[in-house]
Amino acid sequence: MTAPPLVEQQDLAPGPRGGARRRPVARRRDHLVAWLLIAPALAYFLVFLLYPALSALYYSFTDWNLRSEASWVGLANYTDLLFDDVKYPHFWKSVGVTLQYTLLSVPMTLVAAMVQALLLNAIRRGSNLFRLLLFLPVVTAEAAVGAIWRWLYDPQYGLINSALGLFGIPGQNWLNTPELVIPALAFIATWQCGISMIIYLAGLKGIPGSIQEAAIIDGAGPWQRFWRVTFPMLRPTTFYLVVTGVIAALQVFGLVYVIFSGSGRSVTGGPEQSGLTYVLHLYLFAFRYDAMGAACAMSFILLVFIMIVTALQFRFLKREAA
Repeated sequence: MTAPPLVEQQDLAPGPRGGARRRPVARRRDHLVAWLLIAPALAYFLVFLLYPALSALYYSFTDWNLRSEASWVGLANYTDLLFDDVKYPHFWKSVGVTLQYTLLSVPMTLVAAMVQALLLNAIRRGSNLFRLLLFLPVVTAEAAVGAIWRWLYDPQYGLINSALGLFGIPGQNWLNTPELVIPALAFIATWQCGISMIIYLAGLKGIPGSIQEAAIIDGAGPWQRFWRVTFPMLRPTTFYLVVTGVIAALQVFGLVYVIFSGSGRSVTGGPEQSGLTYVLHLYLFAFRYDAMGAACAMSFILLVFIMIVTALQFRFLKREAA
């Protein structure tokens, strides 16, 4: 009989009851391999996430324009943003625009995603193709999405006004009418509801068919089955999508930036700043107005606000979803 390999003989030693026990050398080697495996992710977190976040926290208490030395001002950036309407006249305007966009886009997105998921769940053939087509807007680059929708909303040549004209509805100047800017942006967000649709579809697949069959036997119609069976069982899914949707809507930036820039336009958020979202305003302070300290303060105000909103959602919505 051949002897076991030398490495195993060194790594294993008899335990207190005759069993094999790993030596400290083997455990240290396992720990070293584990640290080597997580080292890239850990380095990414430290260099690209933690360090920038801590730096932004420091600069939020300074007056800094990216070129000169940062000077310490304490809480002046926070107090001026919240209370000085002369120095920061559009701060609360951007807060209001973002809240309006969130309150409009999140429900519209969830309703559209639910309808699409129900339709896909009822299709027996070709569902994969339709799922792919409905998910394409999500993976399309924001720059392309913004350019396409800016053309679709064009008051003279846009397809949306042309389609409305077929029904005798007069065309609108969507992106140059303050009252229509937020609905126009919310409609684009609804068009990009593919992720929510996939999550709802997964939730529908998880509902046992026996429950639906029992409801049919009891004489429940399609509408009653939806309200009495399907929707209640999707409440945890809806809760998750509401939380993540609100967080994403409060941080909307790329789409608004692309739509209200280009072609010689200045990025101000549309007519009368009706599309000046919070993160777009933050970007303007950081890279257009040379006020990086104020921009960093705005980022942490947004962080605190998102944490408060998320905590409130967990307190009031999760209780209903349970």
